Amino acid sequence: MSVRILKRDELPVDGSAHELVGGEYGAGICAIFVDAPPGGGPALHKHPYEEVFIVLEGTASFVAGDERAEAGAGDIVIVPPDTPHAFTNSGDTQLRQIDIHVNPTFVTEWL
Repeated sequence: MSVRILKRDELPVDGSAHELVGGEYGAGICAIFVDAPPGGGPALHKHPYEEVFIVLEGTASFVAGDERAEAGAGDIVIVPPDTPHAFTNSGDTQLRQIDIHVNPTFVTEWL
């Protein structure tokens, strides 16, 4: 059988997120399963590939380059390659989202 089923809770944890390094399983993407408290989120950073954010629950304030945007449940945010970006849980409940890195490994430059 070539289909792999992984349990999110068995993936490595970094802060308030589980991380899937797709290249370890033959996949061309990585994913971060975010579960951030109010005020939580990563510092400004960038990647040499697109990052796609799918907001499942809560509200996030995004900064991408010179732009600022609010995203809520059901919204999808796409950040182009090499664009400095960050997000913060701007709500009063948990922020749950899936962040897709269009690369088989994580490549992050913290700014």
